[in-house]
Amino acid sequence: MNASLDILPLSSWINTEGKPLVIAGPCSAETEEQMLETAIQIKQEGFAHVIRAGVWKPRTRPGSFEGMGEAALPWLQQVKKETGLPVAVEVATPQHIELALKYDVDILWVGARTTVNPFNVQELADALKGIDVPVLVKNPVNPDLQLWIGALERLNQAGVKKLGAIHRGFSNAQETKFRNSPMWNIAIELKTLFPQLPVIGDPSHMAGKRAYLFELAQRALDLNYDGLIIESHRDPDKAWSDAAQQLTPAALNQMLEELHVRKESYGSDYQSQLEIVRGKIDNLDREMLETLAARMSLVEKLAEYKRDNNVAAYQVDRFREVLETRAAWGKSMNLYPNLVDELFKLVHMESIRKQTEVMNQVNA
Repeated sequence: MNASLDILPLSSWINTEGKPLVIAGPCSAETEEQMLETAIQIKQEGFAHVIRAGVWKPRTRPGSFEGMGEAALPWLQQVKKETGLPVAVEVATPQHIELALKYDVDILWVGARTTVNPFNVQELADALKGIDVPVLVKNPVNPDLQLWIGALERLNQAGVKKLGAIHRGFSNAQETKFRNSPMWNIAIELKTLFPQLPVIGDPSHMAGKRAYLFELAQRALDLNYDGLIIESHRDPDKAWSDAAQQLTPAALNQMLEELHVRKESYGSDYQSQLEIVRGKIDNLDREMLETLAARMSLVEKLAEYKRDNNVAAYQVDRFREVLETRAAWGKSMNLYPNLVDELFKLVHMESIRKQTEVMNQVNA
């Protein structure tokens, strides 16, 4: 299917004065006092364009704090009145949408646990038909780009044109220092398919810990994301949910001031130099592909020899040898180890496929 979204630019529905969008606020709206104090501090720091708060909290197991629900929505009305800033909440059911709009919530977002289920997303899309409200869609919990795209398409087909994506990272079976693995390549592919789609980075849910927020936020800006959504609480250590990843408004402001916002271009001289470097990259990419094609020609000869001598295509010891030696070569060239590992796994598996294909051919 051809990728297409009919959406309005971010600047048409929120004014950030040319700066990256910043959505900030507590993970959960816990009490009226906590919500107002946090929001007022955020407003006083002057960095935020939108106040966020969790009202309905989808939790893995029952018994955890699942949000204050409708009781918290009047608090957000008061936040709007006190700060003059729009407010945003997560919605997971048509009833959530109805209640959020009843209490004048300005922006809705669809959480990762909802994005993963097309039935749920379609119910939200049906409930939003004819309603002019911005909707941000978090990536699904699992690393499935098509699910993310599908959720965006369902909402867009329902008439939601003020649409954006939130990249909050993905669950990963492997242990990493982050709560959710960023897997930046998935978000980059989304942005490549839909250049007009605003993409907001969520370093809070990627990190899981305050110590990693800066590096993740900076990476998002380096990749030209349109903004950040970050959790902020008046007293993070006493937060009822996700305490470890929240910052005070003052600490968040300090972090944001230290971030570097990259520009897309720097004038004609920069553009000229950029094209020169890109041209060199294009040439090297072509050489890489020519080298890969030459390697595959040798693989075919190897397969013919194996076939004629009744030798199996796949040999575990050889596979290990390839990965180990290429990792060592890559390290000596200062290449990222994961890049080398994944690259040669792909190359070797294609080699096995090619050998199997050749070995199954009938001799002329």
